[in-house]
Amino acid sequence: MIDLDSWQEIFATLRKNRLRTALTGLGVFLGILILMIMVAFNRSLEAGILKQMAGFATNAVYMWGQRTSEPYAGLPPNRPVQFDNGDVAAIARLPGIEYLAPRNQIGGFMAGGVVAYTGPDGRKTGSFGVSGDVPAVQYIDIPIMRKGRFINELDVAEKRKIAVIGEGVVEQLFPKDAEPVGQAIEISGVYFQVVGVFGSAASGRQKDRKLNSVNVPFSTFQQAFNVGDKVAWISLTALPNVSAEALEKDVKQLIAKRHKLSPTDEMAIGSWNAGKQFGKMSSLFEVMNFVMWFAGVMTLGAGVIGVVNIMLISVRERTKEIGVRKALGATPLAIIRMIISEAVVLTVIAGYLGIVAGVAAIEGWSSLIPLLGDQAPFGPPNVGLGLAVAAATVIAVFGGLAGVIPAALAAHVQPIEALRTE
Repeated sequence: MIDLDSWQEIFATLRKNRLRTALTGLGVFLGILILMIMVAFNRSLEAGILKQMAGFATNAVYMWGQRTSEPYAGLPPNRPVQFDNGDVAAIARLPGIEYLAPRNQIGGFMAGGVVAYTGPDGRKTGSFGVSGDVPAVQYIDIPIMRKGRFINELDVAEKRKIAVIGEGVVEQLFPKDAEPVGQAIEISGVYFQVVGVFGSAASGRQKDRKLNSVNVPFSTFQQAFNVGDKVAWISLTALPNVSAEALEKDVKQLIAKRHKLSPTDEMAIGSWNAGKQFGKMSSLFEVMNFVMWFAGVMTLGAGVIGVVNIMLISVRERTKEIGVRKALGATPLAIIRMIISEAVVLTVIAGYLGIVAGVAAIEGWSSLIPLLGDQAPFGPPNVGLGLAVAAATVIAVFGGLAGVIPAALAAHVQPIEALRTE
């Protein structure tokens, strides 16, 4: 333990050369500040990207038919590939599938259908995305139910004319404070009863698209809008122990066999593998996090090297003092403890000031993020106590290391030679 006299002696030594002490501490201060800001920036960027991917399963795979680019089995190229109910049934028999959800949409992807509601204030209409879905879609494109319920298996089996609508639809069609559940809406001349209202955890355009959409039972959609057994696209998720990429490959091979597509035709079936993209981003952010820590620690190390140099100068200036101490009975361990203590105190004080400045900068950044809007590729830094503890640990370790070389040099000072030193 360091007694009060030792503390007074340490601070007296640091005050003796205030400018030198301040400039030395500045290197450590900036090092820890830069470390915290870089780590927080990486986490903020990661949170922003994950926010953009919110609202659907991270291991989802989406597939749709396009046009063939190669002739095959006597069939010409440029044939349209149209999924159907038979494809869905065949895919459902593949092992490794967790959830499977075929979908149709009025007008196709990103298109809209005319939806109307007639209430006490008259008739209101709007253009919204109208899709036919099965219950499993709620585990792939994940809605947040605000009122009522989502589509269930009985709705699909009995081809019920029910609808689940987004909060944006409610806002545009229904009067304020009205209860939409139980009301009837008209979609392209067909009436449906609203059984639920949902929100979304997505952000930006994706959130706006989801909130301004209407979901009806898949079988009802095919019958009510004369689609037959056509399926616009298919979404699915793999079981936890199954690779999404391997499952995507199996599904494509199955569809190719059913529709007589060339095994090498990569244009016939369009797909987007969220699991693959999510895996790439996770790996990227792990690498970035390592790079940020490495660069920050190296920057902090540069500041600590400055502390080492200053402590070496201090030892050289105090050679006589150290010689007197040893002549009066101070042991090498006591000398080492004194020098290391001074290095640790200087490093820790500067480092903790850097932590305070870093926390203030991170909090300021966090308060600005909501002002950037949903389109900004940033989220909350989510920097908790762990980063501060890690930074404090790094500071303490580096402070001790900064004093090792000067302390070893001081411990080897001989009293007689020290007293002769000018």
